[in-house]
Amino acid sequence: MIVRMRERLVAACDGASKGNPGPAGWAWVVADETEGPARWAAGPLGRTTNNVAELTALEQLLAATDPDVPLEVRMDSQYAMKAVTTWLPGWKRNGWKTAAGKPVANQELVVRIDALLAGRSVEFRYVPAHQVDGDPLNDFADRAASQAASAQEAAGSALGSPEPPPAPDVPQARAPRRKAPAKRTGSSSAGSSSRTIKAKFPGRCLCGRSYAAGEPIAKNAQGWGHPECRTAEA
Repeated sequence: MIVRMRERLVAACDGASKGNPGPAGWAWVVADETEGPARWAAGPLGRTTNNVAELTALEQLLAATDPDVPLEVRMDSQYAMKAVTTWLPGWKRNGWKTAAGKPVANQELVVRIDALLAGRSVEFRYVPAHQVDGDPLNDFADRAASQAASAQEAAGSALGSPEPPPAPDVPQARAPRRKAPAKRTGSSSAGSSSRTIKAKFPGRCLCGRSYAAGEPIAKNAQGWGHPECRTAEA
């Protein structure tokens, strides 16, 4: 179903993968005049990667909105945003090969998104994920995608679904951060596990929620993720 609204649409989309790869889902939400959720949809993807889920969320949003209406898309995935804006022109010139000569990952999805973007006005806006005072539309899309990934069921306003609930980790993730332990000298494994660094690339924590490049992360039992998730497991 095509969503037709006012002269300019503001929307957000997000994808989730529980394990990356793992059970995945996508979601989008279109705002009303007050930037509250007006309409939304989410769906399952089976087992796949976070990047596929992020790109699918964008594809579904573009397919569900009127191409004649200017659209602002808010995303917390720098990969998906750069794939369809910064990198895509070069990939097309290179015959869908990267600068290193390798096939473009997720090419079929990117090609379909490129076709949906043709001839329409779309402004992409990066919004950091999981901020206490973050973008409410992004938070909504994140929760809906996470629910779709976990339940592997479609949901949305057209189906009469209730608003997606907060993820189980939200109270823990949004609590005031504890002071990082003093850095220890030497190269012991304990010192390494308590170290907090800034993420070089966006990723997804073992709790299922993503983090942006530049956000503090720490080594958890199953990989890198939110420092508070490491604290919760200790």
